Amino acid sequence: MYSIKTMNHIAQAGLDVLPGDRFQVGAEVGDPDGILVRSASLHEMEFGPNLRAIARAGAGTNNIPLDRCAQAGVVVFNTPGANANAVKELALAALLMASRNLVGGAAWVREQAEAGVDLSTAVEKGKSVFAGPEIMGKTLAVVGLGAIGVLVANAAYALGMEVYGYDPYLSVETALRLDRHVHCVKDETELWQKADYITLHLPYNESTKDTINAQVLAQTKPGVRIINLARGGLVNEAALVEALNTGRVARYVTDFPSAGILAAPNVTALPHLGASTPESELNCAVMAAQSLKEYLLEGNIVHSVNFPDVSMERGDCARVCALHRNVPNMLLKLTTVLSQGGFNIEHMTNKARGEYAYTLIDVSGTVSEADLAALKAVEGVFRIRLIQD
Repeated sequence: MYSIKTMNHIAQAGLDVLPGDRFQVGAEVGDPDGILVRSASLHEMEFGPNLRAIARAGAGTNNIPLDRCAQAGVVVFNTPGANANAVKELALAALLMASRNLVGGAAWVREQAEAGVDLSTAVEKGKSVFAGPEIMGKTLAVVGLGAIGVLVANAAYALGMEVYGYDPYLSVETALRLDRHVHCVKDETELWQKADYITLHLPYNESTKDTINAQVLAQTKPGVRIINLARGGLVNEAALVEALNTGRVARYVTDFPSAGILAAPNVTALPHLGASTPESELNCAVMAAQSLKEYLLEGNIVHSVNFPDVSMERGDCARVCALHRNVPNMLLKLTTVLSQGGFNIEHMTNKARGEYAYTLIDVSGTVSEADLAALKAVEGVFRIRLIQD
């Protein structure tokens, strides 16, 4: 029986993935084998010795200490693509809000009504203040062509926009889903110079922090419109406020409000609505729970953010799962321990991701605690798991 602690409300459809005969699931679970989390921060959380996996029901993992987890042998999963359609739809709405001041116009109409003026007369006189350009025929720069960025790029092209995309890590799978009319560029500078609109769909890390900064804004067209539904830190706040004040940026639509940004003109700030749809919450919960189930029951890793994805069909053999550093001779050391224990290796697979690696080894025979202790003693091993049922 595996115990799973829920750190936020998780859709019931996700909880249903974890059968009651194999999993105990709930917010009150102590010393869990796994954690299901959405937005709760785990950076200050002390992890118990039994914790083996954390599944984030969402794409971003800024609320989880990835390296600390890896070095404790805790695999962290996310749910790429599960909320992609929800964010894509909001991005399309944001494109329109960046062009046509819909939010400001709606607020103004309500103010006129509350003031008791004749609305039919007032709107005809005042509507010109809220006019804005059409998006058809304009150029959109999509920065980040992951699951969300590809959907946004394709949808924007379908709406009649000229679309340019940039992603230095564009995968073959993603490229195949990208409309052939989307221009993929290798130099970000080309994006900034061509774009009438810029939309960001990047993860937030040290390399992407301040992607939009003063130097970038100096290269953009005057009156560019920027959309950020990804992470607040992708945009340098001080540089953006200056550009909004001078009119260099005509409008900024963001899902990450702050007092500094709201002090600037022409800002539409939303309360982090990107994945706030019932469909998205259900999809994320199901995918997160499926990742936990597959790892805990079979040892397979799918959609991890701190270890490589590794899967191998399960037979009748005992399965040894080794989370370890990506260093020379590690496989030799592990297989030597097993051969000295008299085990025959039936199947084996290994992959690395940066400094971390994962190895699955199926062996014939019964693996004892002494055998596991010998494997755990290998230098560079974070955790050894045995799946024998």
